[in-house]
Amino acid sequence: MIFSANLGICIAIVAYLAFVIGIGIKCMKQNADTKDFYLGGRKLGPFVTAMSAEASDMSSWLLLGLPGVAYTIGLADAFWTALGLGIGTYVNWRIVARRLRSYTEGAGNSTTLPEFFSKRFHDDRKVLSVIAAIVIIIFFVPYTGSGFAACGKLFSTLFGIDYMTAMIISAVVIVFYTCLGGFMAASTSDFWQSIIMSIAIVVILGFGTITAGGVGAVADNARSLAGYFSLTAMHVDGAAEPYGLLTIVSTMAWGLGYFGMPHILLRFMAIEDERKLKLSRRVASVWVFIAMGVAILIGIVGNAASAAGAIEKLDDGETILIVIAQLLAQNGFVFALIAGLILAGVLAATMSTADSQLLAASSSASEDIIKNLFAKNMSTKQSMIVARITLILIAIVGVFIARDPNSSVFQIVSFAWAGFGAAFGPVVLAALFWKRTTKQGALAGMVSGGITIFVWKFVVRPMGGVLNIYELLPAFVVAGLFIIVVSLLTPAPSEAVIKEFEEAKRHK
Repeated sequence: MIFSANLGICIAIVAYLAFVIGIGIKCMKQNADTKDFYLGGRKLGPFVTAMSAEASDMSSWLLLGLPGVAYTIGLADAFWTALGLGIGTYVNWRIVARRLRSYTEGAGNSTTLPEFFSKRFHDDRKVLSVIAAIVIIIFFVPYTGSGFAACGKLFSTLFGIDYMTAMIISAVVIVFYTCLGGFMAASTSDFWQSIIMSIAIVVILGFGTITAGGVGAVADNARSLAGYFSLTAMHVDGAAEPYGLLTIVSTMAWGLGYFGMPHILLRFMAIEDERKLKLSRRVASVWVFIAMGVAILIGIVGNAASAAGAIEKLDDGETILIVIAQLLAQNGFVFALIAGLILAGVLAATMSTADSQLLAASSSASEDIIKNLFAKNMSTKQSMIVARITLILIAIVGVFIARDPNSSVFQIVSFAWAGFGAAFGPVVLAALFWKRTTKQGALAGMVSGGITIFVWKFVVRPMGGVLNIYELLPAFVVAGLFIIVVSLLTPAPSEAVIKEFEEAKRHK
């Protein structure tokens, strides 16, 4: 039975890996130049735009992190995090997407976020784009490494493969299809990965509920644990600990990160028709709220299954989905194939973020640093070669960072999310909606936001008390204040900059 289960899981995962490689090969011919490689020629349809954005956003956090939090400490932390992310998702699609799509095309047809910053403010010296590219590399390279690490841990746990071997194989597959097909391959594979993720969480929730003894047993278990089913308390060491207003606000601040996420904002820029963003917004918002709600329920169901003795009590709650999938696989070959599809969903969740991060980091290095500073007159063919070489080099660095199997994936993701949210979020909002913003103000906001993340994370937050809040919130505020103050203290933008701003505004 164990052999049958492992065989079914292997077949499903290998089939999935072959499928995404096939996507990369198919999309390879669509990359005539770096604009196609990094932005897909602005040809994404509304459904691919919506689902690839959310798949690249959610990562393995949706299938591992969120259920793990709910499994371990109950509803409060998972609920408020999900609510903040859900609101952030909707607002980002609602106010940023269409304006960014039209503005990036009008401002010199920008293909990367750093390039947009320089062209938006007529920064001929490319200071903004170079600094923004450095920020992306600082936060995205280790973020990419965390994705490789998650893949390695999954294969190592399932099949007993050496961690480094499993991680390198995963990285090679991701690099291969991304390097071949670029942005279009990443977006298309992300679309299918979101479908696999959706199937995974629905099947696991249903089977897990049955395993735990039904809905009634799940509800009774949740109510029996102190603070577990409360929105204002956490279940910690058998007792209820308060989950106060400051903690709620700090947790919901995760939603602010969306305004500065390069791999998500690129989807807005890449849609074929900005008028179709309305449909994309609806699809993305509905999927995000439902998917996160189901993920939280999986954690609660898993805790009940442990209490009922159907599965062992887990020291690491983030493995609950994998444990339930492995249990499902013991019911025969067909169920093993289904379990393999579910575990491929975990792999898909990780890969969907890693491929987007690789593209964002490599585009920043090749287009916004190498091309701007050292090789302005590269031919199209040379640019494509540099783009692919850069992507491979960044992947190698990511593999080196991920070499430690005990590294904390969640902590890396949390820190990188805060870094992008604070360094880019206020700048994006100011660039799109405040015409008095100057390039000096944008630069001040970007630098102050990034620095505050480090200072708050490693100096201020350890002091505890009211200062123990997620670093994104204070850093976002600091960056916003710097943008306003510095912009008002420096000369107003030129008439040409104002004209472009008004033109983008008319297309909202």
